Amino acid sequence: MSMQPWYRNPWPWILMAGPAAVLVAGAITTWMAVASSDGLVADDYYRQGLAINKVLAREDAARALGISADIAVESGMLKVKITGQAPEALFAQLVHATRAGYDQRLRLAPAGAGVYEAELPPLPPGHWRIVIEDPRATWRIVKESP
Repeated sequence: MSMQPWYRNPWPWILMAGPAAVLVAGAITTWMAVASSDGLVADDYYRQGLAINKVLAREDAARALGISADIAVESGMLKVKITGQAPEALFAQLVHATRAGYDQRLRLAPAGAGVYEAELPPLPPGHWRIVIEDPRATWRIVKESP
């Protein structure tokens, strides 16, 4: 009877495969957690919570002034049509639903007849919220991505 060394027998390798897979998966999970910050938790969450009432008041101000917006994306351009009192310029903030690093702020120039436009940079896929506001920050309109 010839005895094989342990490393030639399949059972030690089969038994070591489970813990080895767990170590590799743990290392990959740790790397993912360190490399990508989700940015969902703010350090000054209490102060931001108090500011929500001011933000809601700006949305109410747009409704009270009768201002509404229609948003369209055409051939790399963001076009916003304002009905109501049209300001000299508009700002659009493009907010990604989960990644704050993708957020963009654009200045829209008037194109005539209540239409404002700006060149739209390439955006990663995902759910976007578009916040339209006047330069004096007296009102704002929030829309979901078209």
